[in-house]
This record gives sequence, C-alpha cells and structure tokens, in this order.
Amino acid sequence: MPKSPVLSLADLPLDTLHDNARFTARAAPFAAPLGATRLGGRLVEVPAGKRAWPLHCHHANDEIFVILAGRGTLRLGDGRFRVAAGDVAVCPAGGAESAHQLINDGDEPLRYLAISTMNAPDVMEYPDSGKFTVFAGAAPGGDKAKRSFHHIGHAADACDYWEGEA
Repeated sequence: MPKSPVLSLADLPLDTLHDNARFTARAAPFAAPLGATRLGGRLVEVPAGKRAWPLHCHHANDEIFVILAGRGTLRLGDGRFRVAAGDVAVCPAGGAESAHQLINDGDEPLRYLAISTMNAPDVMEYPDSGKFTVFAGAAPGGDKAKRSFHHIGHAADACDYWEGEA
C-alpha cells in the first residue's frame, strides 16, 4: 500500500526555530515529509507580540500564507495589511516592493501555513538591515544537507568585480 499523502496538522510537532526578544517561530514541515520536492510548506506558530522572521524578499520564490488562527499585520513593501484566521496572503518573488513580514500584534498565537516554491538558487534581501543572503543547492527552508552555498552579508560590503583577480 502506498504511503498516505495526507497528514493532520494537529499531529505535527512544532520545533522552536529561534526565540529571542523580537523574533520567535515554532514550525513543522508538512510538504517535504509528504514527498513534495518543488513545493515547500510549514505550519508556523508565532507568539503574541513577536515576528517570525525579519522583513525580507525572495528573488526566486513566491510565498503564500494561509492564516489558521490569531490575527496580525502583514508588512508587504511599503504597505501594512491586517490578517486574521481565514485569510490568505500572497507574496510574490521580487525586489523591495515584495518584501514581507508577518507580525503577531494580537493576544493569542498566530498560526499559519507558509507555502512556497522551492527554487534554488535564491537571493533574499532584508530592507530593514541592509543584509542579503544567497542560497544555492537548496532553497530557503529546504534540506540544508543539499545546500552547496549559503552566504549572508551586507550590501554595503560590495566589492569591484575584478578585485583580487590575478
């Protein structure tokens, strides 16, 4: 009999990915365990008053957020949009205009499905801090063992193309 393509979100054990004064995320993957290779999916929970990740944009990956419980604010580019249980938000790949962040400004945990394409390489920019990160071999959220390159830097540290070449 084939492996079931169905799981219950209630059965997913959430792991704490990070927890500090401003950012906290507990999550569990659901797409890869069911066999998806080009589609990523995680159940994410963010406590009241926290953000899951910094404001960022993906140059190669679209993301969809399906809000399951709680309420918050989606920062998208220069805009701020209220989200609550039952809402769906789409954050397409692109530059600063597609930078996004979910903020739990409610009183209960914000729970949502984060669904994304899994294109690698991907370049992500962080407008609030001027950082960028590059992923090759595995997309953000993908299998780190398959990642062939990952670098985080500041855009201000750019160098000339010919610097250091013999």
